[in-house]
Amino acid sequence: MPELPEVETTRRGIEPFLSGQTIARVNVRESRLRWPVELPDHLSGSVVKSVARRAKYILIETATGALIVHLGMSGSLRVVAPNDAPRLHDHIDIEVKHGQWLRYNDPRRFGSFHFVEHPSAQHWLLKNLGPEPLGNEFSGDYLFATSRKRKVAVKNHIMDGKVVVGVGNIYAAESLFRAGIRPSTPAYKVSRLAYRFLAEAIREILANAINVGGTTLRDFVGSDGQPGYFKQSLNVYGRQGEACNVCQAQLKLQILGQRSTVYCPTCQTFSGWKRPVC
Repeated sequence: MPELPEVETTRRGIEPFLSGQTIARVNVRESRLRWPVELPDHLSGSVVKSVARRAKYILIETATGALIVHLGMSGSLRVVAPNDAPRLHDHIDIEVKHGQWLRYNDPRRFGSFHFVEHPSAQHWLLKNLGPEPLGNEFSGDYLFATSRKRKVAVKNHIMDGKVVVGVGNIYAAESLFRAGIRPSTPAYKVSRLAYRFLAEAIREILANAINVGGTTLRDFVGSDGQPGYFKQSLNVYGRQGEACNVCQAQLKLQILGQRSTVYCPTCQTFSGWKRPVC
């Protein structure tokens, strides 16, 4: 599934194409996505004020409301010329008046399109989301405060969208490695200091992933049709049984919340006040 950096990469890719443009029409070839696609007629003729992101949702803002787009498991958006014939799984086209199309492709049809009138933040998909990890509301002190009495693993805690949005499986594993924290540590046992290291790691890793275009996933391509490149710098995700890049210990695999996670048994022992030697 495209993660926050992939979604932000897509947002940045389509923003120059859409922002300030008038939507000429919307062509829905397949409405049976995760939820049935039902878009208002007045979307045609609307001017796109901005293209924003909230968590893993892209918000195409107009004067009356916002088109909320989720890429699902395998969705992608790309800009095409009007004479480009639709490919298999090209389900939705948004035509703007300068003549090009924004085309949505989704083989698994697990993405979604909703239109909501302002304020869009009150839509049921958005209203219960936690803060953005790159925003001012997110910090180590915030993570510490939300973790008290929580017995879930710290990895599951930071992947909870009601706690903080956009920290998916890949980036949670990588952030915990950088902070030196064992993923299975109960959230309430992680100290304030350790959470400060973790929050800093989350910010740095997500920002770096956005800068290089996201993580290469099997089904993800950027808005220009090219894959992301963050995968080349992964330290633990998908590397079980390999040597740690820092200490050369063998990386271990465990299952947390029905998701696999890889960690270094030597480097990731920090939960209190003394960081590991690595």
